[in-house]
Amino acid sequence: MLTSRIIPCLDIRGGRVVKGIQFQNLRDAGDPVTQARRYEASGADELVVLDVSATLEERMAALDVVASLRRTLRIPLTVGGGVRSVDDARTLLEAGADKVAVNSAAVARPELLKELSDAFGRQCTVVAVDAARADDGGWSVMVRGGRERTARKAIPWLREAEALGAGEVLLTSWDKDGTRSGYDLPLLSTASGCVRLPVIASGGADSPEHMVEALEAGASAVLAASIFHDNDMTCQEVKTALQAAGIEVRS
Repeated sequence: MLTSRIIPCLDIRGGRVVKGIQFQNLRDAGDPVTQARRYEASGADELVVLDVSATLEERMAALDVVASLRRTLRIPLTVGGGVRSVDDARTLLEAGADKVAVNSAAVARPELLKELSDAFGRQCTVVAVDAARADDGGWSVMVRGGRERTARKAIPWLREAEALGAGEVLLTSWDKDGTRSGYDLPLLSTASGCVRLPVIASGGADSPEHMVEALEAGASAVLAASIFHDNDMTCQEVKTALQAAGIEVRS
């Protein structure tokens, strides 16, 4: 049986961890290296680092932060923010990332996913999709740090991304982000049913019960920020609760 992964997320701006609601009103949540050490020690399976201002500032994710984290961590590290080319991705991988996540640049130029997959393999290529509820009942793709709604629909985009070479989906509900009201289960169920890729559920976690729901909806991993940043629960406490619910996790 495949095990389910617990993944803390560090949103970075100006070298600090930040957290907001629906990508806005960001508050300081600490030093990234200090937080990363704490999460790894408490049982995190992987870590996701997203430089939330990189795309808006037309630059890559902060390499010094990535390098500092790599010197600290033994667990896999996925990094996203401002990646626009194979060279950008290579720079992040050389700095210590294990996987590279792309969102806005891939939406603008989908061939980027094929280029990354051809250069580094599917295992290194993560498509990050920020999805917001649309008037037609589906979900629209958001870009530029959740500030811009596109005409592209999330579910067809996931299928296209898989065909182009993405190896994993980081699926964030814009509507649920930071609300701690639970994951968008219809989004997760629909997405997991339309692609064969592992789907990381993101946006809205407040409890192990929410994570159980997301995993039962089809997610392969659950990502959370607020409950870990605010010291509400440790990764190990989450794993213990998931095991009690019959979810297989990594020891």
